[in-house]
Amino acid sequence: MNLTLKIWRQANADAEGKMVNYSISDVSPDMSFLEMMDMHNEQLIAKGEDPVAFDHDCREGICGMCSMFINGEAHGPDRLVTTCQLHMRKFKDGDTITIEPFRANAFPVVKDLAVDRSAFDRIQQAGGFVSVNTSGNTQDANAIPIDKHDADKAFDAATCIGCGACVASCKNASAMLFVSAKVSQYSLLPQGKVEATDRVLNMVKQMDEEGFGNCTNTGACEVECPKGISLENIARMNNEYLSATLKA
Repeated sequence: MNLTLKIWRQANADAEGKMVNYSISDVSPDMSFLEMMDMHNEQLIAKGEDPVAFDHDCREGICGMCSMFINGEAHGPDRLVTTCQLHMRKFKDGDTITIEPFRANAFPVVKDLAVDRSAFDRIQQAGGFVSVNTSGNTQDANAIPIDKHDADKAFDAATCIGCGACVASCKNASAMLFVSAKVSQYSLLPQGKVEATDRVLNMVKQMDEEGFGNCTNTGACEVECPKGISLENIARMNNEYLSATLKA
C-alpha cells in the first residue's frame, strides 16, 4: 500500500508543534501500525531526518504505552485493540492517515506523539493499592470466600491498562473511567474494603488536582477503551464516593 501520513511533530514540550505530511510506500497490510511507524522512522533516519517519537513497550496490547490518536480515534479505527494490535489491513491503498498525540491538559506533549501520562501514576499512588498487615497474623487470601459475580467484575475492572484512551476520547478529557476501574477492582473485593473510604476520596481528589475534566455520560470512553471497561464502574465509583463523603 502507498499511504500519506499526516503526523504531529513537536520538538519538545515548549516548542510549537505542527502537522507534517509524509509519503510511505510498500506497506504490507499484515504489518501492525507500529511496524509501519518503525518502517517510516527507518526511512527518515536514512535521509538524515529526526525520527518520529512515540511510546511503545510490550507490543502485545498489555502495557498501554502505544497511545496514538489515529484519524480522530484513540488507538485507531479498530475496536478492543491497542495501537500495537491495529493492523494496516484496516486502511486502504492511497489513504491519508492523520496521527496525533493524545490531547489533554493533564497529558502534556513531551515530543511528537509521546505524552506525559504520569498524572495516572499519581492518582494510583494516592490510593490505588491495598495495605497489607505483615505482623505474622495475615489471613490467606485464598481462604476468603468471594462471590463469583464480584470476582468477575473486579477482574474486568483490573484489565484497565491505563493507556489514557478514555481521556483522549472524552470531550472534557475526563479520567473517570480510568479512576473508576481502579476503585472498582478493590471495592469489589474484601481485601480492598478496609481502606475503601480513604481510597476513593484520595483518588478523586488527585484526579481533580491533575486537571482532568468532568464526566458527562457521553460514553465515548467505553467505546474507545481497548479493554472494554464498562461505564458501570463510574456509577460504582460515584456510589463509593457518596458513601465515603457521608462517613468522612
